[in-house]
Amino acid sequence: MEKVIKPLNGYAALFISLITLVAAAYGFLNVYISAEYYWIAVPALIATLLLWKGLIIVQPNNAKVLNLFGKYMGSVKANGMFFINPFYTTVKLTQRAQNLATPTIKVNDKMGNPIEIGAVVVWQVTDTFKAAYDVSDYMAYVRTQSEAAIRILAGSFAYDNIEDENAKITLRDGGEQVNQMLEKELADRLATAGITIREARISHLAYAQEIAGAMLQRQQATAIVAARYKIVEGAVGMVEMALEELGKKNIVHLDDEKKAAMVSNLMVVLCGEKNAQPVLNTGTLYQ
Repeated sequence: MEKVIKPLNGYAALFISLITLVAAAYGFLNVYISAEYYWIAVPALIATLLLWKGLIIVQPNNAKVLNLFGKYMGSVKANGMFFINPFYTTVKLTQRAQNLATPTIKVNDKMGNPIEIGAVVVWQVTDTFKAAYDVSDYMAYVRTQSEAAIRILAGSFAYDNIEDENAKITLRDGGEQVNQMLEKELADRLATAGITIREARISHLAYAQEIAGAMLQRQQATAIVAARYKIVEGAVGMVEMALEELGKKNIVHLDDEKKAAMVSNLMVVLCGEKNAQPVLNTGTLYQ
């Protein structure tokens, strides 16, 4: 478990080390006068070196994990200069928010279609003990687990509704819901390393190259069918309204054969891709 400590003031230790350094220099300069100065110079020099060895500087939003002969002694998160036990070993960790742009990977979606997907993850070390001792390399751990989380997310949903018409959430249209699921998956995986996920977003999503062309044609065909459906639906409504208004106002009486011909002509005019060429009838309705 993380234990945050605040060591002694480093400036005081630095001032004392300067005094011991002066004492060591004075002793070595006067050792030729008397050998007793040797017993002043050597301890003063050793004390100076130990004091310097114990000085550490912690930059803002950084931390140092302290270890004494294999035992965790605590973490220093405050910034400034401090004095610690000279025999401590330190591990430097940054607690600044970091970006990870995952490489675009090829995976299969829920329907088995190969797709390309990538993400941007914003993460931060919040537990220095776990980051230093629960994983061997926390930065490599973030990269590996991020890729694994993206693979799981991609395999849980279809790319779009074309493949799975009953899907409530798809990778392409899921938007914020898909991003939230990615954040949760990453948070669960990276909690072991003492890492908090600030944000995760899908940055790249596309069909794999080997099926991209076929899927594009399929999407175009689906769009054309949907458009045609709307056109026919509107044309039928207009024909129905025209027949109803003609009958209601007694403008002309049509038998079933003429109604069928009128419906056919109107459907051709309304549903055709090109403008119809009008033909004037100068005779009777039955000529």
